[in-house]
Amino acid sequence: MFDTAPYEEKMDKAFVHFEEEMKKIRTGRAHPDMLDSVMVEVYGTRMPLKQVANVTVPEAQLLQVNPFDPSNITAINTAIRDDQALGFNPSDDGRLVRVPVPALTEERRRDMVKLIADKVEECRIALRVVRQDALKDAKAKKEAKELSEDDVKAVEKEVDELMSKMQGRIDDAFKAKETEVMTV
Repeated sequence: MFDTAPYEEKMDKAFVHFEEEMKKIRTGRAHPDMLDSVMVEVYGTRMPLKQVANVTVPEAQLLQVNPFDPSNITAINTAIRDDQALGFNPSDDGRLVRVPVPALTEERRRDMVKLIADKVEECRIALRVVRQDALKDAKAKKEAKELSEDDVKAVEKEVDELMSKMQGRIDDAFKAKETEVMTV
């Protein structure tokens, strides 16, 4: 018989990745993951901010970046300011960088919802690829006479049920995040 468990696991991984991407989209409240995309030029190479500093949230509207090496503070400040997608204006006092998180405008909120919709579509594409792989493998086993026509139909039905379940989870996550972003 055909085992759909590996494909279900791949679909779950795609959904978990989608949820991680959703966490990075800011909603007006400060969150350390907001700075995950920042790459800092230090020691002659580009490194993720996480590797050169600690990011904390002392207040709901403020991120605090504590560099491991204080000599990198200017590079960190510049990297955060230069990331136009974030739209932050950090300031430093020589020891740490403070990044105020401004309230979102209505236009920026709509842009965030569009970005979330793009992430939803990326996740759906990943799920469709997994679905196609499962069906392709089932058909290959049918050609090799390991599965009957009825077994292939059962596999298709099971994979489609998995897809429906995952689509529902994606839609629920999207609606929740959209509500969170659009709430002033």
